[in-house]
Amino acid sequence: QVTLWLKKIYGDMPIPEYEVNERTVDILHEVMECNEETDRDVALLIEDMKDQATKYEAEANYWQDILGESLGLSVGSLSQEAAMVLNDLVESAMALEVEDTSLSSFYCAINYMSSELFKIKTKNQEMELKLKTLTTKLNSALMMEKQLKEDIKKIEESQKAENAKAQSRSKNLKFLEAKSEDLKIKIMDAEKQLIARGLDQSLTHEALMKSSEELATLRKEIEPLKKEVKSYLDLPPSMPLARVMVEEERKRL
Repeated sequence: QVTLWLKKIYGDMPIPEYEVNERTVDILHEVMECNEETDRDVALLIEDMKDQATKYEAEANYWQDILGESLGLSVGSLSQEAAMVLNDLVESAMALEVEDTSLSSFYCAINYMSSELFKIKTKNQEMELKLKTLTTKLNSALMMEKQLKEDIKKIEESQKAENAKAQSRSKNLKFLEAKSEDLKIKIMDAEKQLIARGLDQSLTHEALMKSSEELATLRKEIEPLKKEVKSYLDLPPSMPLARVMVEEERKRL
């Protein structure tokens, strides 16, 4: 069935090669059934259209005979103005999709079209409002995006400057560290030379730093003692005068 259908579809043209297996044959069979069903529907639709055309043609002939025999009217007997009016009437009826050219049919169709037009206008207004709102939001988003790009650019430039400063500081720090190490080595060499020449160990850099730290510790310990001694410095040096001052203070209290 599939092979015959393919030959029918392609006619004299060669059938394209395909892998013949159960799955491909099933798919082609399903496509064939859909195609045949569509062909049947189209054939039925064509037959129905032919029947309707035959009915309309018979009805047109019927009315043409009545108008010609009873009223003596035909397309050729109409004036140019009457023919134009008739054409306008037919075109209006076709545009409005009315069943006949009666006044009531035209009124109903016009009312329906007016209602549809009002709905479309209302929908257009809603769409325009939505479009306006979306345009406003879009403009706001674009402005925000522009501002963000500028902020990012400023941050990147600032970061580049900070990176340059950091690199410069890093280079300076490395230089100072190297210089410090060099000075430490020179100090150690100088101390070794001085010690070799008989310098006292207490005068070396490490010993002096240790003495300085001990001196700072002693000064901290002496500070409260100085405050305590200061209260006695205002007293006179002789004992009798001291007693007199103590007695005066006691009376004042």
